[in-house]
Amino acid sequence: MFVPGSEVTARFAADLDPMVVPGSKVGVAVSGGPDSLALLLLAAAARPGLVEAATVDHALRPESRAEAEMVAALCERIAVPHEILTLAWPQAPDRNLQARAREARYHALGNWALRRGLTAVATAHHLDDQAETLLMRLARGAGVGGLGATRAKRPLAKGVKLIRPLLGWRKAELADLVAKAGVKPIDDPSNRDPRYDRVRMREWLRRAEWANPERLAASAAWLNEADEALDWALAPLAEQRVTRDGSAVVVDPSGIPRELQRRLLLAAFAEMGEPGPRGPELARALDKLRNGGTTTLARLKLEGGETWTLRLAPPRR
Repeated sequence: MFVPGSEVTARFAADLDPMVVPGSKVGVAVSGGPDSLALLLLAAAARPGLVEAATVDHALRPESRAEAEMVAALCERIAVPHEILTLAWPQAPDRNLQARAREARYHALGNWALRRGLTAVATAHHLDDQAETLLMRLARGAGVGGLGATRAKRPLAKGVKLIRPLLGWRKAELADLVAKAGVKPIDDPSNRDPRYDRVRMREWLRRAEWANPERLAASAAWLNEADEALDWALAPLAEQRVTRDGSAVVVDPSGIPRELQRRLLLAAFAEMGEPGPRGPELARALDKLRNGGTTTLARLKLEGGETWTLRLAPPRR
């Protein structure tokens, strides 16, 4: 069986080791596409005997089970423990298919990691994915946090993190690695379906000679750093300016930039135990509060002025 060369393996280990302590086990999510197969081969070479793999069978296409079994057979050949996680849908989703499938997939992977005692699960998001995500979110009018695109790590389940060690790798070099291994990747037709935003953005990016994926991904990385810096600056502000007043929460927005006001408002939602609203909803509420107005959002009544007050909205009659 093909093993990546020592230089390539060392490069991958340099990306993986800061995310997962060297010498510890790591899980990998393997769909059977070229990107995830490359991740599997690289992880198995960098940490022999310390890798476990899982394939999520979304049970949305007739061929998905056979594809998962192909990955299982490959894992057996390279001595990597593997499990197929089959999703059970009460009813197959007919809207927001990719988003719902992604949510269910991560939930299944988190539960699998907990069962197997894994503290990290790696996915095969790469540099080209970063460029596509940045452009997709630009098209949707995202702010700094959204434009940071995919982060290198985030929580997946309690005590388990989702990691992405391939964000500095190009899709073409991953596909080349799999081809040299003599492994035939799965061809998922959804990756060519123009109904999906990512497919359309990928095709546009391929045709736009001026749009360099490496530079776009670098911009996403800088935006991630800016987002982290703003969160760092927010922490002491929130302690001082988001306070409890009985059952209400009061925000002092005076003298700080609008972006920090926006983040303070989200912190106030969290203090009230309510999920933060989506971007456009939050922007409209922020405008209303800055102008001294009152609005209702989710289950909360928001009152503007020199300070902003959030309290549970009275029941509708």
